[in-house]
Amino acid sequence: MSGQSLTARPVQTTGELLVGLGLPDEDLPALPGATGRFPDGAHHRVEIPSVEGPACLEAVLAEADRLRVPVTRVSQGTGIGLLTDAEIRAMVTLCASAGIELSMFARPCAGWDASAMSMAPAGGLLAAAARGQDQVAAVVDEIRRAADLGVRSVLIADLGVLHIFGRLRASGVLPGDMRSKVSAMIPVANPATAQVLDQLGADTLNLPTDLTLAQIATIRVAVPIPLDVYVEAPDNLGGFVRHYELPRLVQLAAPVHVKFGLRNAPDIYPSGSHLEPLAIALSKERVRRARLGLDLLERAGSTATHSVPHATGLAIPVV
Repeated sequence: MSGQSLTARPVQTTGELLVGLGLPDEDLPALPGATGRFPDGAHHRVEIPSVEGPACLEAVLAEADRLRVPVTRVSQGTGIGLLTDAEIRAMVTLCASAGIELSMFARPCAGWDASAMSMAPAGGLLAAAARGQDQVAAVVDEIRRAADLGVRSVLIADLGVLHIFGRLRASGVLPGDMRSKVSAMIPVANPATAQVLDQLGADTLNLPTDLTLAQIATIRVAVPIPLDVYVEAPDNLGGFVRHYELPRLVQLAAPVHVKFGLRNAPDIYPSGSHLEPLAIALSKERVRRARLGLDLLERAGSTATHSVPHATGLAIPVV
């Protein structure tokens, strides 16, 4: 190439490259107000997690009515496979009548199987994953079973299963109104991961419980779908009690499901009738914690609005 000059390309910083990919170049130093909303125009919705069967659900609905808590989603963690058809139908009927979402965990998973690595100090991330194709098939079978029984939201903790879910929904094998709720067991700890999950078909993202407000706000800038954020986390997810951040959270993360877990509560997964009295007591206390959070929002003078049962866009079960 003698006699020719080469024009040097301008050097881009890593920050400029990330911005070019549609990602923030840093955790946001100034926390903005999020402009996204749920379809009904609300900033936030109240979710009660770990509602492990019909009796727990009945207790949640009664306590929500007594304390005037606008619960719009309940989620179950033990898994679809550990409830009978009759129990699932009972929960579907209760939620459909109340006008709220029912999200059920799609298992099995490595942590409940014969996986030695999931029990090892560095193997924790494997615990919620589908281990091998047999487990993948079993998880997909449970999702199809839930859909046939009227459930319209499933908790997914495996990337491959999420990918399959999106393809089956697009092809019509699963109902078009079926929702995927990404579990906190998939560590959505940065905006790039959030975008990948969004592209795979996630409808809501359950964030790690220890992210700062700035880190949550940065993820919100990267994806439009609702975020699920623990205001109080169970002990096995950190045990953080962050009620005081609720006014800023709903301002910067909207649309956001605010989740009220429970500290100082035993891990009852997998639950069952042998633990039912305890599971009911824990469910009722989670509703009381939600009331405390809503009271805090009111005292703070927050103008953020919340959804109510039967609101537009809720994944209400089909009877």
